[in-house]
Amino acid sequence: MNKKPECYEEQASWVRTYATLDEYPKIKGYNFEEEFDFDKFVASMATTGIQATEMSRGIDIINTMMDDGAKIFLSMTSNIISSGLREMIVFLVKNKFIDCIVTSAGAVEEDVIKTLKPFVVGSFDAPGRMLFEKGVGRIGNIFAPADRYLYFERFMNPFFEKIYALQKKKGKPLNTSEFTYQLGLAVENEDSFLYWAAKNDIPVFCPALTDGSIGDLMYFQHNKLPDLQIDIVGDHRKIVDLVMSWEKKGAILLGGGVPKHYILNANIFADGVDYAVYITTAQEFDASDSGGNQQEAMSWAKVKVNAPNVKIKCEATVVFPLMVAATFAKRYRESKKK
Repeated sequence: MNKKPECYEEQASWVRTYATLDEYPKIKGYNFEEEFDFDKFVASMATTGIQATEMSRGIDIINTMMDDGAKIFLSMTSNIISSGLREMIVFLVKNKFIDCIVTSAGAVEEDVIKTLKPFVVGSFDAPGRMLFEKGVGRIGNIFAPADRYLYFERFMNPFFEKIYALQKKKGKPLNTSEFTYQLGLAVENEDSFLYWAAKNDIPVFCPALTDGSIGDLMYFQHNKLPDLQIDIVGDHRKIVDLVMSWEKKGAILLGGGVPKHYILNANIFADGVDYAVYITTAQEFDASDSGGNQQEAMSWAKVKVNAPNVKIKCEATVVFPLMVAATFAKRYRESKKK
């Protein structure tokens, strides 16, 4: 009977090759005893390990997207606009770093609501019953008092009349990207990403436009204007035509849901996106599309099999500001210096 090894040195003799991996990058974090340098700090993420290294890969892929002149799709769930990431989305759209956005109804309505009155910092632990009695809705640890939606309704009622008039003039319903374009024009507020999207002719698609307060208001409007309609088929044709007309395409996907899938599904028509950066806390174990990884997307031709890709498993308000600072904002600062 073979003798059991008593140490690693003896165990090593049992295997054919003992891998030392000396040529691999060493795990090493940032040295805060030095004078702080943001670029060095971000660069240190590559060798920090765990999700910091994945974030570093995402930064490299976004920079490659821009270097290669790829058109960039951005998907985002509504909580991105609920939070302070809204200001970063405004920066990206205002400066034309993004070429197409797909989002949910909450993001559309909350962008407008915030031009009327802000949300406030609350608490994850606030009792639901107490908030209900006070007329305060909670989005995680963000408080959205009900009066915001009253202001929103007052704003939207005449807007729906305008949309209905446009529908009659065109002889057909508007699609959601036309709806958000008109809404951006109506907002007339530079704090709004919809305003800048309209100004810079960046399409904003919202396939599930009725899934929120906007849908509730449409219900009320439909009682008065029963032939008021939104054309989602027209939207699908429009986004597929964009995909087919753009040579290289990258996708930055903040969260999951309909926005993520709508971008990836449209890119099937071009055998998938050329670059993919996922930022999400959703995992693969339940077979949800939100949690589906890049390998799953490749099986459907939503992401090219040779596409640089990464899934950063982190909540977007933590990681996306660092990524924007190290990519889009860095290039913005450099262009201003020139």
